[in-house]
Amino acid sequence: MKTAAAYIRVSTEDQTEFSPDSQLKAIRKYAKEHDLILPDEFIFADEGISGRKTDKRVQFQRMIGTAKLKPKPFDVILLWKFSRFARNREDSIVYKSMLRKQCGIDVVSISEQLSEDKTSVLIEALIEAMDEYYSLNLAEEVRRGMNEKFSRGGVVSQPPFGYRMQDGIFFPDETAAPIVQMIFNDYLAGMPTKRIALKLNDMGIRTRHGNPWENRTVEYLLTNPVYIGKLRRSKDGDRSDRFHEQDECIDGQHQPIITPAIYDAVQAKRADTKKNYRKYARQGQPVQFMLKGLVRCDHCGATLVMCQSGASKFLQCNNYNRGKCKVSHAISVTKINPVVLEKIRADLDDQNLRLKLEAQCAPKSPDAASRLPAAIEREEKKLLRIREAFEAGIDTLEEYRENKQRITERIAVLRQTLAEEQPPQIDTAAFIGKVRSGLRILEDAGASEIIKNDVLHTFVEKIIFMKPSGRIEIVYHL
Repeated sequence: MKTAAAYIRVSTEDQTEFSPDSQLKAIRKYAKEHDLILPDEFIFADEGISGRKTDKRVQFQRMIGTAKLKPKPFDVILLWKFSRFARNREDSIVYKSMLRKQCGIDVVSISEQLSEDKTSVLIEALIEAMDEYYSLNLAEEVRRGMNEKFSRGGVVSQPPFGYRMQDGIFFPDETAAPIVQMIFNDYLAGMPTKRIALKLNDMGIRTRHGNPWENRTVEYLLTNPVYIGKLRRSKDGDRSDRFHEQDECIDGQHQPIITPAIYDAVQAKRADTKKNYRKYARQGQPVQFMLKGLVRCDHCGATLVMCQSGASKFLQCNNYNRGKCKVSHAISVTKINPVVLEKIRADLDDQNLRLKLEAQCAPKSPDAASRLPAAIEREEKKLLRIREAFEAGIDTLEEYRENKQRITERIAVLRQTLAEEQPPQIDTAAFIGKVRSGLRILEDAGASEIIKNDVLHTFVEKIIFMKPSGRIEIVYHL
């Protein structure tokens, strides 16, 4: 007797006529009538997953992997319908061809049985084309239905922060709705979005997705018309418009949380604030300064970036700007530049600098010399094995490429780690000489900020700025 496997798939829970139990019952009956053994370990089922793509169908991928074992574990795969196998003709052809030609395993639809003659090829192709058309047409019908529902004020999305779903419409959440009102009131009272984000995070409040608040999530909330009883939806599905200013907006059926007067006042205040910060300002010539990309916040480790308030320019922690860091590290460039130069001079005069540099060159992990080379050797052996599997016809070309890329990347990481673990060979006297030469350029008033920044990057890895004390630490790049 031959051994069979069963593949079962349902896309939605309301497909009662194609439920997993009913599919399996029919497949077991077919197997019994055709003298096929169907072991429980060869029953593969994906529930609530679309058949348009195979990458998210875990059980389908497990079935294909099992089918490639030698000797072959089963002789045939039984389906309720060919549409359960795939609704994409390309996937269907690739996997069926691989199973039949490389594994000697047939794919059979118990409700769409084909004859043994050559016309069955045409009939099977026609069934696959009809399945793909059904899937594409269903998606179009769903979009049309959602558009129609939206036009009537119906909900076609998940409830935003401050609402919950009740009887098919948004309903104010007793806990989150007052928080939304607090955010609007704080903004009108003059609190910046980043300060509001810090306040929310300090209160232990999280976004609807459970993430910490940032200034952009606060700003997104402040611009959402859902809080005054509106619904909005993208006209063409394009989400490049960050604040949905081009979206279609209609009256909803839900209760507002914010009054139109407060909402309009917030939008007016936001517009006034934006006037001071020209849109897309970063798309022009980038601002260059000597310490660009080098100074770090000692509280969170983020880079200090250039900011401007009126005519004054200063550095500020990037995470603080986004509402993710609690400590402001604002300092003007004219103040921090001399501090950095003075620190470099002091380090050069420090008699212990040479010892510090040599200590920095010490190996990080003494056992790396034995552990990492062995791991690299194991990965290289895997490369040989997957090539043998491909040449033997066990793996497809696509699988071989994917496995090769994965293992090659792993080897590259291991080699990079080994290189980092090894103590760098450095001439400390030459390095100190390079720092002295660089310092002369940094002290030259005629040198451009770009040149000074390039020079610093040759021997400085990062500069840690400690705001409370105003001190800095320089980590040199060896």
